[in-house]
Amino acid sequence: MSAEPRKIPAPQPNVENQRFFDAAAEGKLLIGQCDACGQPHYYPRALCPFCLAESRWVESAGKGAIYSLSTMRRGAGAPYTLAWVTLDEGPAVLTNIATEDHDSLKIGQRVRVQFTPTEGGPPVPMFAPD
Repeated sequence: MSAEPRKIPAPQPNVENQRFFDAAAEGKLLIGQCDACGQPHYYPRALCPFCLAESRWVESAGKGAIYSLSTMRRGAGAPYTLAWVTLDEGPAVLTNIATEDHDSLKIGQRVRVQFTPTEGGPPVPMFAPD
């Protein structure tokens, strides 16, 4: 008996993050870039979490490395892996790893963004082995 594919609930975009989800629908990953201190950050928001100056949206290459991971196998659903991925631009992203082979994932493994459909909403960024 195989597990049903995991369903991803639709995010609820708001005024501050609508641009992020619009870009995701176009296959682009946006991160924040501070205009004052220059620090890149994720999750993009209007104010920099480091110095509270205004931030702008910049496109990420969508590549990085797994920093930490945990695979969930309980229940009747399909297993899934949550991970912290450090983007090449610097910010860390808490994300899902899109793979069927959860046992082959490793700390330091290179991954790239992919956009996964949700239940009736915009796609969400997940990462897959590179």
